[in-house]
Amino acid sequence: MLNQINLSDIRSFVLIARLGNFTKAAEELDVSRSHVSRQVSSLEKQMGVTLFIRTTRTLRLTHAGQDLYARCEQALDNIDQALIAAVDDVEEVRGDIKVNCVGGYLGEVIIADLVNEFMQLYPDISISLDFSSNRVDLIEDAFDIAFRMGSLEDAGFIARKLLDIEMGTLASPEYFARKGKPSHPKDLIHHDCLTGSVRKWSFQALDDTKKTVDVHVTGRLQCKNGRVLVQGAKSGNGIIRVPTIYCLQELNDGQLEQVFDEWVVPKVDFSAIYHRDRYQPSRIRTFIDFVKGRFEQMPVS
Repeated sequence: MLNQINLSDIRSFVLIARLGNFTKAAEELDVSRSHVSRQVSSLEKQMGVTLFIRTTRTLRLTHAGQDLYARCEQALDNIDQALIAAVDDVEEVRGDIKVNCVGGYLGEVIIADLVNEFMQLYPDISISLDFSSNRVDLIEDAFDIAFRMGSLEDAGFIARKLLDIEMGTLASPEYFARKGKPSHPKDLIHHDCLTGSVRKWSFQALDDTKKTVDVHVTGRLQCKNGRVLVQGAKSGNGIIRVPTIYCLQELNDGQLEQVFDEWVVPKVDFSAIYHRDRYQPSRIRTFIDFVKGRFEQMPVS
């Protein structure tokens, strides 16, 4: 029977004991005196104990009532504090944010810089930033937000597009001098291609987006870190396919060049994904809006 006791009955009992009067307790709760009387009677019946000695002139707690009041008053105060903290968590920009992101330039430079800027703006925020390119489960892995490239089809989460990522198929002039320059994506099967986790590279014709080619490539280096791939290409070890924002300086300096003039890699979405939470904590809402705003100001595409 104890597991069926209503918390509101406990609250009414504690208030009556504190005020020493049924009528005053009823007025504070904005209910009738008979209502709080029935609550106490129900509580006594379920517990099988008498909590109050009631006469026409006096109201006093029994020994069991005194013990219950002392314990419940502290317990209810803890519950109230927990509720207040939960509401504050929704309303105030403070607390911990756990972020997962792809590595390379996007994560290690852009997102890392935004994280540091956000922490400067909100001193009560702490952020755990994890770099991994494997698929993560936001709930199971306890991440609040993840940043990912590519299409996202999980209806259980919200995906907020931040940027169109331009992809480049690149190599160094030294590599072209040594191995020659492919003229068609199918020529890549005869070249050294430095790859991440994807070995099927898709291309579309620059003058006809419906004309596409898929090529399975191979090479002597496989690494999921974009910085490593860029360095490998700069060293003349092969052809890479990476976001061009990973190596804008190398392109400007001529250390890397586009492989194809007539074939391009379709742009890729870079998105923030997060839980569908009707009462999302303010720290998460604020961080997402902050990141979105900063990406809208970026000149890169």
